[in-house]
Amino acid sequence: MTDARIFEDLKADHDRHRELLKAIAGAEGDKRAALFEDFRIEVTAHAAAEEESLYATMLGKPELRDEARHSVSEHKEIDDFFGEMLELETGSPEWQAKFDEMRHRYEHHIDEEEEEMFPAAAEALSEIEQARLGNIFEDRKPKELEAAEDAQPGDDRD
Repeated sequence: MTDARIFEDLKADHDRHRELLKAIAGAEGDKRAALFEDFRIEVTAHAAAEEESLYATMLGKPELRDEARHSVSEHKEIDDFFGEMLELETGSPEWQAKFDEMRHRYEHHIDEEEEEMFPAAAEALSEIEQARLGNIFEDRKPKELEAAEDAQPGDDRD
């Protein structure tokens, strides 16, 4: 039996992200700003932990390398959206347009991961690798959450 915990953890995060996006879309004012900050921190930590666990391993496998590179570039794109959105007033039409675009891109990204990348990685990675990646992700995520709370988009963190 495959230890799919890494994929279960990532999918659980994605489900939380989808719920936060819905909540942000339905909120206004300070509530919207607070929810967006929660989303930014959560996604930033998720992306870093995912890159340090699953993507780092995928990059070492020729058959998975292109998918990992593509996903890393999409993480950067979302981080760029965060930086742009923080420069705008949360209630402004410009912010709303940027949010709508970011939401579309992010939901596309996580759907693509779940439908294409995770199955390919599950097939290519051994049970031992998957278990190790689950441990790495679960260890890194809380540390990345702490770092993301202190960082602004585009900051270079070690």
